[in-house]
Amino acid sequence: MANTSFDVIVIGVGSMGCSACYFLSQRGYKVLGLEQFDITHEQGAHTGQSRIIRKAYFEDPRYVPLLNQAYKNWKDLEDETGTQLYYRTGLVYFGKPDKLEIKNIHQSASLYDIPLETLDSTFTHQRFPQFRLPENFETLFEPDAGFIPPEKAILLYTEQAIKKGAEIHTREKVLEWKKEGNGIAVTTDKKIYHCSKLIITAGPWAGKMIPGLADKIKVTRQFIAWIKPKKWEDFTLNNFPCWMIVDDERPGMFYGFPALPVSTFGDPQGLKLAHHHPGVVTDPDHVNRQTNKEEEENLEYALNKYLPGCFESVISTKTCLYANTPDENFIIDHLPGYENRVAIACGFSGHGFKFVSVVGEILAELVTDGITKQPIEFLSAKRFS
Repeated sequence: MANTSFDVIVIGVGSMGCSACYFLSQRGYKVLGLEQFDITHEQGAHTGQSRIIRKAYFEDPRYVPLLNQAYKNWKDLEDETGTQLYYRTGLVYFGKPDKLEIKNIHQSASLYDIPLETLDSTFTHQRFPQFRLPENFETLFEPDAGFIPPEKAILLYTEQAIKKGAEIHTREKVLEWKKEGNGIAVTTDKKIYHCSKLIITAGPWAGKMIPGLADKIKVTRQFIAWIKPKKWEDFTLNNFPCWMIVDDERPGMFYGFPALPVSTFGDPQGLKLAHHHPGVVTDPDHVNRQTNKEEEENLEYALNKYLPGCFESVISTKTCLYANTPDENFIIDHLPGYENRVAIACGFSGHGFKFVSVVGEILAELVTDGITKQPIEFLSAKRFS
């Protein structure tokens, strides 16, 4: 008879959930991870072949200590598995010096001694000839930034968690959970399970899984494209960096990656780019996955403006989901009203993946020790009370 009793159950084995399962099983706890889709899948927030990792954090300098730990934990996972996950391509930022994002990049780098180069226009053109920038833009280069392949990272954390004793169930949807005596009962479309502690890392479904948070998490549909450049060799890994541009006319940031070899990174092939700005609000269970002309034209606008002459054709497009909080900062905390039995991590607002390796550790600490050594006070759920 299958076991239905666990120390900790993790609802959602996407990016944050797989990491939580890993750190819990590493500590010797009996863990069950429940995932409604496969590992990995393209229904939520973690798809897309590559995710930028950086330290000169324009969102808020308070994230930098968490990033320092995330870099360390990614390295630990690489060492444990003998698999490369962190690709140091460097990241070039472009924008007007008075833009808040550019100011904040300088601030984070200054506060935490993060290597950051300021490049003049002549050197920018010599080093990154693919770009054409307005004269009034500043160029900053963060040499230790790069990217993490999300699907590979999730599979590795899941695989290592299973090796350490975690039980992972895929294609099993959680219908409800509730406090029951001194524990928690979790009902799925297959069984009822019991646990002492619960972690909810449900991504875009967090608002449907966490009491009191439905109105605090706005799910938006995001568009990603891979294009065929006219001169492929100018944009390959080791010839082209990750990049972010604060446009002077449209909100948010355009960003992109080198063209990655599919033999190493899988499909899609091409030069990936996207627009970091909340898209159309959607229900995660009813997402329009069809791309439209306006979305393609928005990215063509950025290509024509900043990478003129590079665009030949669109190879592939995908949609992913952002789960946005009102202030675009994460929520990582105990869920109020459950005596520290339930920990949540949600609302990653499109900039969370780089933190996967530290968020799992934090969640494991919250449910087993009752407290974490990481500075997450600014991510408290209580700030919305």
